[in-house]
Amino acid sequence: MSVSENPDAGSLVDHLFRSRAGQMVSHLTRLLGPEHIELAEEVTQDALLKALQHWPYTGIPENPAGWLFRVARNAALDAVRHRTLAADKSASLAAEHFRNAEALTADDAELEEQLRDDELRMVLMCCHPAISHDARVALSLKTVSGFSVNEIARAFLADEATIAQRLVRAKRQIRESRIRFELPAGEDLNSRMDSALEVVYLMFNEGYAAQSGEDLVRQDLCGEALRLGSLLATSSVGTPQAHALVALMAFQAARLPARVDAAGELVLLPDQDRSQWDRSLIALGFHHFDLCAAGVQVTSYHLQAAIAATHARAQDGSATDWNLILDLYDQLLELSPSPVVELNRAVVVAKVKGPETALAALRPLAGNRSLRNYYLLPAVQGQLLFEIGDELAASQCFREALQHPCSEPERRFLQRKLAECLKTQA
Repeated sequence: MSVSENPDAGSLVDHLFRSRAGQMVSHLTRLLGPEHIELAEEVTQDALLKALQHWPYTGIPENPAGWLFRVARNAALDAVRHRTLAADKSASLAAEHFRNAEALTADDAELEEQLRDDELRMVLMCCHPAISHDARVALSLKTVSGFSVNEIARAFLADEATIAQRLVRAKRQIRESRIRFELPAGEDLNSRMDSALEVVYLMFNEGYAAQSGEDLVRQDLCGEALRLGSLLATSSVGTPQAHALVALMAFQAARLPARVDAAGELVLLPDQDRSQWDRSLIALGFHHFDLCAAGVQVTSYHLQAAIAATHARAQDGSATDWNLILDLYDQLLELSPSPVVELNRAVVVAKVKGPETALAALRPLAGNRSLRNYYLLPAVQGQLLFEIGDELAASQCFREALQHPCSEPERRFLQRKLAECLKTQA
């Protein structure tokens, strides 16, 4: 069979890489031990390469995922046997695990449940406090999500060497700290879950509002963050806080189809065509929002999810309960104060109390070091000044905003706002 006779092989391998690579690495890491995580990644990559080499000619197997698991497992077992001859005790133990698991195939329900558990363990291992904070996101994306070093570097505006160094350092920390591939318990579990949720939250935010580049949204990051958040929330160690984060991400992701128009231009929330919002994601958001109400703890994820839910309930912008949203922002500011929360709250203040009051709420943020390169502060100020008729000051704010990093759709939006101010002045 020629390559042209089976054109779907490459796309199928790409799909399986995204959907199964993390499971394969996690599964093999459990069998081999976390100190051999690089071997797990290597044999998984080799299995996918073999699929690309063979499937176009031999045809796609009846159970392609099972084929990949079998090839990767056999390669790992060969490596284990070699290392056993070299008196590698941990590899010998891993070989015993392989023998016990030999009867399973990748479509067995028992294995599917185990794979989900393995992924959960991997996420929590990647978020161990012994691993440096800046490496946790990169390690999670690489080992659990199957992202390449290049993809991670592009997503977080870093060079590949920096990301590669973070990954090497993280794996060294796993070995040196003898981090075990297991579900933690007690306070260790709580701190690890908090770290994992933070990683997922950062991942989603980077995808939802890219800091630079041609795309306003990076769908792959948003989708993977939602998948990992759902994994954490629906696991045996899931918490109301995890459900709150999934609800927040689902509500936000539901808006993605309406955030840009057909030409790729930014569309603000009040101007979005809500018929384009993903109703299935909104339903998912309310499902997890109901579940996050269990217990008595209220976290920042709960309050942010409640804000997003209020937007999701409104049929259009005019029906939005801005008073409720302002109350929720007041609670969020008290619980988790930050300049970004203050800025977002000011936008809501403008809806409830007018632009003058909102401008007064923004004055304490002037000169705040954490916002000095944040284009949204001068952009919001510019919009509020434009609304009160001060086009000259507004144009100065939009010029300032254009000096800061942002995506190309956001930059074009700011240029249109500046042009609108200049046209009004003329």
